[in-house]
Amino acid sequence: MSAFFISTGVVALAEIGDKTQLLALLLAARFRKPLPIVAGIFVATIVNHAIAGSLGAWLVTLVSPDVLRWVLVASFVGMAVWMLIPDKIDEDEIRIRDGAGVFTATVIAFFMAEMGDKTQIATVMLAAKYDALFAVVAGTTVGMMLANAPAVWIGHKAANVLPTRAVHIVSACLFAGLGIAAAMGMAAA
Repeated sequence: MSAFFISTGVVALAEIGDKTQLLALLLAARFRKPLPIVAGIFVATIVNHAIAGSLGAWLVTLVSPDVLRWVLVASFVGMAVWMLIPDKIDEDEIRIRDGAGVFTATVIAFFMAEMGDKTQIATVMLAAKYDALFAVVAGTTVGMMLANAPAVWIGHKAANVLPTRAVHIVSACLFAGLGIAAAMGMAAA
């Protein structure tokens, strides 16, 4: 159960101010149809994070436990640093075909925006760390929804209320803590 809660918390915090949260705000402002946008975010996240989690679980089978721990330590520390760099959304990520419906446009836009994003990489790392693929994917999906659904429902007000920089610092500390915990696990082994 800790894999679920850690995955939820890490991704929910990492998503604050992330480009996909900005995308949620843009889609909400453009389409003004929150339900299909939230549903699209959910579907895109499930698919994207299931692929990322499966990759993390597969990596565990390829790499020795000692090497994997060092990779996880470096990845978590790298993610902590990356959390301190503000995200910007590219215009290419928000282009939406005029013929696509709101749900379809959201699924495609979110899936593409998540490719190589912090939360996708975090999902790979969390799945590699915990032997609980379902719990990690469920947790990262819940974390994404906790951060993005309010952005859609409340719109720009949610972005202005949260101190994005402080949230990024807390997220960076969480990733650094996970890196330290992974390193300490190596020392105890």
